[in-house]
Amino acid sequence: MNKKIFGISLAAVMVLSAGLLGACQGNEGEGNDADGPYVMPGWSGMKKDDALVAVHDPSIFYDEASSTYYAFGTHFAVASSTDLMNWTQLAIDNQWQKLYGNASFEDSYGTEWPATLRDSVNEVKPASSGSKAITTTWAPDVEEYNGTYYMYYSLTKSFGSSESVIGRVEAESPMGPYINNEIILSSVGVTESGKPNCIDPELFYDKDGRLWMVYGSAYGGLYIKELYNSGDNWGLPKEEGVNNYGKKLWSGSNNQEGPFIFYNEDTGYYYMMVSYGDLNTNYNMRVARSENPDGPYVDITGADVANVTGQAGGNKIAGNYIMGDANGYAAIGHNSVLTKDGKYYVVAHVRRQSGTGVTPDHHLYVFQLFFNEDGWPVMNPNRYAAEAVGTGVTMEKAAGTYDVVLHSEGTVVDFVQSQEYTFNADGTVTDASAANIGSWTLTGDYYVNITLTGGDWAGTYKGVVAPGWDMYVTDYTEAYATFSFTAISETGRPLWAVGTTAKS
Repeated sequence: MNKKIFGISLAAVMVLSAGLLGACQGNEGEGNDADGPYVMPGWSGMKKDDALVAVHDPSIFYDEASSTYYAFGTHFAVASSTDLMNWTQLAIDNQWQKLYGNASFEDSYGTEWPATLRDSVNEVKPASSGSKAITTTWAPDVEEYNGTYYMYYSLTKSFGSSESVIGRVEAESPMGPYINNEIILSSVGVTESGKPNCIDPELFYDKDGRLWMVYGSAYGGLYIKELYNSGDNWGLPKEEGVNNYGKKLWSGSNNQEGPFIFYNEDTGYYYMMVSYGDLNTNYNMRVARSENPDGPYVDITGADVANVTGQAGGNKIAGNYIMGDANGYAAIGHNSVLTKDGKYYVVAHVRRQSGTGVTPDHHLYVFQLFFNEDGWPVMNPNRYAAEAVGTGVTMEKAAGTYDVVLHSEGTVVDFVQSQEYTFNADGTVTDASAANIGSWTLTGDYYVNITLTGGDWAGTYKGVVAPGWDMYVTDYTEAYATFSFTAISETGRPLWAVGTTAKS
């Protein structure tokens, strides 16, 4: 790394950064206050991007009994953490024994499978069919009720098939062994046009304590179904029958999957997040919101996502990109959201650029989620490192040069390359040639409004300024920090900006 930046030493930069970011942090973190020095609380010991755990389709679960976070994923992968920053791989792809035990299998159609899941396996591929059994489950969600841990999973006839089941198993601990399988929903053998695909279940409570399950895919769209919220029937559908699918919330045919719904009591909205694409560079996360748990859900333009046809619905939250000269990020999605202590965290899988393609592993990333003045979610482009927005940030302190990614509104295949913009203390925005291309201002404790003029990126972007982890540093032992902007336009176009203070 270049030890001289703009003619001053790296040490001076660190002191400057600490002074500037202290005001933004607020009162969170030991030794941090509105006027004091800033230290990134979670920086020390964070792993580099190429050393992260791998969990495909991660669903976050916080176990109150052990104060531990678990991320459960497709192919039986599991990782755990106590701080959302440093993760331990507990099971990798296809290590089903970690959840079901070494003794819990039978030889079925030439493939070892947990006996617990026998009914679901026979539902999607009966032994009489002579077909080879599928070898993995997809996108589990773990919930706890009265000391029992319930895992909702999906099992499909074959990759890309619309014939699937959602099942439920239970255990006395998050890591199993899981037993007592029940089939919750099935789309196997159903021939009606527009039927849902029974995959990707996620449960949530609404503000009144009712329990719901959202699920589905591009086959038929995304659905919601109410479950019992108490008693011996907890977590089972209120409307019986494995072919009773509930209410459609998001239309199909656009490669969407992985729905997740959560409620923000400050905004009064339920937010439904989904992912679009094929797990390569066109994969992206999107969101719509509603005042009711079962919809209707609308995007920032007011369009009901239940009526989307021929294009991606909702506002884009994240897409593939290249920040500066760093390796590109792709396939950001199939996320879950953790709400804890008034903060919101996106837990998603991410692949990295590799030549013209992407790396094979789906690494686990955690990003903090904020809400702009209009109550729309915007995601910190940097990995979570215990950052917190707060009071005291000023235009003078946040001013500087940023790498800026202007995501498209729709789904695109190419990596979006960042551009270098300078946010000046006088409220102007200039590009690399020093041409004036817009304006910016700060309002409230941490809100930012950015107006860009000219070109297809013209518009007003409302978002949040936050301190955070610096993706450009090479020494992970120092408490570096940078500012970032994350905002969205009135048409649903995300803008990300990462400060270049420590850029190599």
